[in-house]
Amino acid sequence: MRFLVTAGPTREWIDPIRYISNASSGRMGYEVARQALKRNHTVTLISGPTNLRPPRGVQTIPVETALQMHSAVLQHLPEADALVMTAAVADFRPARKSNRKIKRKSPLNLKLLPNPDILTDAAKIKRPHQIFVGFALEDSINATENALRKLKTKHLDLVVLNTKQTIGAERSTFILITKDKKMQQLECTKRTLAVKIVRFVEEALGCDTT
Repeated sequence: MRFLVTAGPTREWIDPIRYISNASSGRMGYEVARQALKRNHTVTLISGPTNLRPPRGVQTIPVETALQMHSAVLQHLPEADALVMTAAVADFRPARKSNRKIKRKSPLNLKLLPNPDILTDAAKIKRPHQIFVGFALEDSINATENALRKLKTKHLDLVVLNTKQTIGAERSTFILITKDKKMQQLECTKRTLAVKIVRFVEEALGCDTT
């Protein structure tokens, strides 16, 4: 099968020196790409800036901003059987990037614009045979409800619910929720979770590579 995987953070530039970003390491997406490759699938990895080396044999498309990732996902989605969206895409970007370093002054008013929702736009062109896997990072008491809403509105087949403690951690607690609302809680490494995700996609598409 053909996997399309996103990973890492995005950077939204304020000026040539400074940007808005987050602490995502990209390890989850890279591990999904690695495990899919081990199962003899074709993998395209769209990655924001990370310190990780892409697995050999994976087609890697480096991007920096949310707009670049949005464009790359929509470009490569039609040829994919599965989209696994692990990237921590910035919700906002500066309305204007300064061409020069902004000098220190107080206060600095920074106008932000919302970035496009990649999964929402991908869902609009999702084909019947395609499988979508998304991640929901939540820190509220309504975490499960929010994940279920994301599952429905973005036409996901599986959503992985986690918390901010997952960022940068090798091991964490995850809740897997399928589109028929079956839930499974796992305390495991990202590698184990990646294996689970790849196997889920295989079973959903009736693929057996053993």
